[in-house]
Amino acid sequence: MHSCNSSCLPRREFLKTVALGTAVAAVAASSMSSIAFAQTPADGPVVLPALPYAPNALEPVISANTLGFHHGKHHAGYVANTNRLLKDSGIAATSLEDIVKAAAEQKKQGLFNNAAQVYNHNLYWQSLTPGGGNIPAAMQELLTRDFGSVDAAKKALADCAVNRFASGWAWLVADPAAKNTLKIVDTMNAETPLTMGLTPLLVIDVWEHAYYLDYQNKRADYAKAVIDKLLNWDAALARLQKTA
Repeated sequence: MHSCNSSCLPRREFLKTVALGTAVAAVAASSMSSIAFAQTPADGPVVLPALPYAPNALEPVISANTLGFHHGKHHAGYVANTNRLLKDSGIAATSLEDIVKAAAEQKKQGLFNNAAQVYNHNLYWQSLTPGGGNIPAAMQELLTRDFGSVDAAKKALADCAVNRFASGWAWLVADPAAKNTLKIVDTMNAETPLTMGLTPLLVIDVWEHAYYLDYQNKRADYAKAVIDKLLNWDAALARLQKTA
């Protein structure tokens, strides 16, 4: 993990494909484990959560085509591999967060990579919302407190997303050790603030599969569009308030 400003291994394609449904369930933005364990399929306890919006709801920022591949193939592949690797891991399937932490502590890298990617993607979908980008007053006050201004915070997040070399994630987090001060950090590959004593609030996926069909190599355009038009700041504030 790097605290931004900071400037990866190649992505693996997974074989299992899950069709993306046209009907979507409403998802509580603040509950990661309840989404990931909403049902228990035959092949394991970790499931692919339904998107909290229609496949075309994020257009034109993120196309239905990108969303279909990203959620129905990449995310689904991580779910399938997590369940496969979990079977012989000796780790109890209590919650997704516990699996991620236990895999990290026990240095089970394959399981960690896949379970953490499930967690990261779950939060990514919840970090986006149609017609997003509006920041509630309470969050504006916190961003101004910790970054100097709302614009400075947004710029720091955009720079973090752009400067994350190769594959990874750009996060807005709260640091419980510093009275829940807001910080912006980036992580490589499947790494997640969940294992670093930080509280994830929002995340932008900057693996190429998140944006390449729509933006090719223009990651900066993707990051700016997501921040300005899709980020769900209300959900971030709700997560922060749950930790208080």
